[in-house]
Amino acid sequence: MAQSDLLVDLFKTATSGDQLAFRKIAEGLIQEEKQKGHRLLAERLAKALQANATPFARPPAAKMNGGSMNKELFYEMTPERNLDSLILPEKIKTQVRELIEEQHRSELLHAHNLHARNRVLLAGPPGNGKTTLAEALAFELMYPLIVIRYETLVGSYLGETSSRLKNVLDYARTQRCVLFFDEFETLGKERGDTHETGEIKRVVSSLLLQLDAMPDYVVVVAASNHPELLDKAVWRRFQLRIELPRPSREQLTICIASIAQRCNINFGYEPETLAKHLSGLNFAEVEEFCLGVVRRAVLDMKTENAKPLTQLKLEQWKSRFKSAHDKPATTASKGIDR
Repeated sequence: MAQSDLLVDLFKTATSGDQLAFRKIAEGLIQEEKQKGHRLLAERLAKALQANATPFARPPAAKMNGGSMNKELFYEMTPERNLDSLILPEKIKTQVRELIEEQHRSELLHAHNLHARNRVLLAGPPGNGKTTLAEALAFELMYPLIVIRYETLVGSYLGETSSRLKNVLDYARTQRCVLFFDEFETLGKERGDTHETGEIKRVVSSLLLQLDAMPDYVVVVAASNHPELLDKAVWRRFQLRIELPRPSREQLTICIASIAQRCNINFGYEPETLAKHLSGLNFAEVEEFCLGVVRRAVLDMKTENAKPLTQLKLEQWKSRFKSAHDKPATTASKGIDR
């Protein structure tokens, strides 16, 4: 497309308020400048586009709703955290950015009989950022984040869960969105498990059919703390599979430094030193520790030097109640041969 046409379309989408279309056209303009060799201009345009990214504008189709009954089956949220705010290995960020680009430029892919990837499986121990990554993906796409509520989705009568699941997925199809299933093993359990009822197996079969039928503008993100429990056919449905391991000490150092800067507090320890004391914890636990110190420091008006409070909290955390996964394996469990 000629640059003049791109500029006309850019102004049309800007005045209509369609931010998704605006972003796609702007990216096309940036790409054209790159091809012309105008590297500096392209970089400046790209930075301006990123800096002025605002929360999504929902397409007209999203005004449809599934009724009050369906609204009880999910939360619909406006994402607030971007991808750059997350502490992730660069290879994971690269994978996510590739998926984002495919979604933003899906029309070009469609012109070549291709579809943007839209199914992501996140695995790993709890507290390592699976939920926040789903939110960041929605933020970058400028899509709403729809979070499934299992307490209302799972029913006790025959066929009830499958019917409710279909209602939620039908609603998701009415708009561009990120559909998030946390603790996905609740729905996607291995059908060969002899301890599971026939109802759960029917739910899995229904879920697989529904996933196959989802359009590529609905990005399905599933997170699981126990991916080994998922049905083998479920794995095959996800084009992008990402494992989020426990954070390294270097990542914890970055996390602590970020919290100190954001909350304007001096913990009294260098971030590297504090990360060493908190080594082995996940991101959620480290954030909770730091915010615990921040709360106390604000109340005691000691944010300029919170070292005594940090020392006290470290002692409290060392003696805190530990969950089963924190405890060392017993002699008997070490002898189990799997």
